Amino acid sequence: MNSLIAGYKKESIDILSDALSRRNHYFTITTPDQQSLGLLDEKNYSLILISDFSDDAMNFVRQIRARANGRKFTIYAVITDSQVDHLYTLLDADIDQYMIESLFDEQRLDVRLAFAEKMARNKEGQYLIEQKLRESEARARSILKTTVDAIITIDERGTVKTFNRAAEELFQYTSPDVIGKNVHMLMPQPYRREHDGYIENYQQTGNAKIIGIGREVTGKRKDGTTFPMYLAVSEVNVNGSRLYTGIIRDITEQRRLEQEVLRISEHERHRIGQDLHDGLGQMLTGITLINKNIAASLKEENHPLAGDVNEITDLVKEADEYARNLSRNLIPVELDSSGLVTALERLTTNAERLFNIDCSLHNVVNIHFDDPTSLTHMYRIVQEATSNAVKHGDASKVAISMEYDDTKLVVKIEDNGTGFNKNWDKQKGLGVRIMKFRSRLIGANLEIENNSKGGATIIITLLSVGSPYKILN
Repeated sequence: MNSLIAGYKKESIDILSDALSRRNHYFTITTPDQQSLGLLDEKNYSLILISDFSDDAMNFVRQIRARANGRKFTIYAVITDSQVDHLYTLLDADIDQYMIESLFDEQRLDVRLAFAEKMARNKEGQYLIEQKLRESEARARSILKTTVDAIITIDERGTVKTFNRAAEELFQYTSPDVIGKNVHMLMPQPYRREHDGYIENYQQTGNAKIIGIGREVTGKRKDGTTFPMYLAVSEVNVNGSRLYTGIIRDITEQRRLEQEVLRISEHERHRIGQDLHDGLGQMLTGITLINKNIAASLKEENHPLAGDVNEITDLVKEADEYARNLSRNLIPVELDSSGLVTALERLTTNAERLFNIDCSLHNVVNIHFDDPTSLTHMYRIVQEATSNAVKHGDASKVAISMEYDDTKLVVKIEDNGTGFNKNWDKQKGLGVRIMKFRSRLIGANLEIENNSKGGATIIITLLSVGSPYKILN
């Protein structure tokens, strides 16, 4: 072990030198002054022995402790019986132990040095561990400060513990505004009311809705505006307590681009549907009328082709009806005051006729969106959910209903089929992915649950705050 003896009293220095030599120490003898502090940087000392009490020695100890690595050294001081009154000064200087009579008893001094060596090794090991922890914490803080994603840590009661710089920019709050408060302050209603229940339910049942499962949710800024975000939550157990870390990414621009792509796509569908109705449909209607006149003339003349012309007329009429059906499918929602209700009524009628099921509407209302294509997205979600209930769930009954209040609009599609298996979220097919995609485009949250009838329930939730829709009376 490397040791340092600092002092002026030759008798004490000689005794300590002999004792350290017997214990195979590598040691240096010096005076307790400013110049000697440089030795601490040159050699890896673990144990420092102050051979005698003096003001210089106490200042030397204080200067050691003031260094960045000053806590790693074990410091013993030698005093005489007449200097016992200086114990408080020694303690104030932050020495670890002192020696009085044991200095002059070889056996006792050897025991004291053995304890000093053990303390030195322990302190050095503890210092290294603390240094690694400080470095690890510094790296973690650096990552939290510089990462482009917002990172928030909460405890099991939902209290915010950390709030990084990216989170400050995203939510428009400073760290002091948020740390120590419940994280639900960053959520709009109704999620704000329901959040604490989610955490409590997870801790009691282990049923995770977000924890361990990345998903898209809605955040709320300080100014009250809402925005779509992708949230991934992980859980860690620290000293018997649960901590949850959420990594958040603002996906507003991504949603805007997706909406623009779908808007263009829906516009093109609408154009094709309109062309089928107004262009091809009108032409086929005109051809039908011309054929009727030709058929009537040929019949009067008893012409042998009169029957063929009648058959052509019937075929053209069928083609006209087919084109109009295609047009209605491409433009399913009439964009007037009764658009969605009318489209859903036609959807239930067609479902009953085509699938031979009982399909009903309950409390449906008309919705107005700032972007008309959003109405089509809503219709397509309901259409896909109804179709899936029959194709994959073997349902014989489907009920479409709406509920709304000041905070949200909820659209439900419930069936009495076989429902979804437990791993549906990992094995979801194209239909479910498309429904979720369309939901995101209109700012809605889509959830899938199994109901008490054994079938599936599709729940579409649109928040009133920040959502571009309104209920029409």
